[in-house]
Amino acid sequence: MEKDFGHENPENWKWDTFYFNKKDSRLIVPKRLKLLGWTLNFAHPISYLIIASIFVFVFYQCYRNNV
Repeated sequence: MEKDFGHENPENWKWDTFYFNKKDSRLIVPKRLKLLGWTLNFAHPISYLIIASIFVFVFYQCYRNNV
């Protein structure tokens, strides 16, 4: 049986793109249109670490290739 985390509630979607629900403990959640894949729960603190690590990796690769 699936728990109801309020995933379908439009108030939990900021700008209809970013999922932000403090009551939902999941880090990765399906997008509103399940065909589009998965997204992060931006109410979860680890999601910001994941986004920051992606940016650091990309900037490092760009810097390394330009040196």
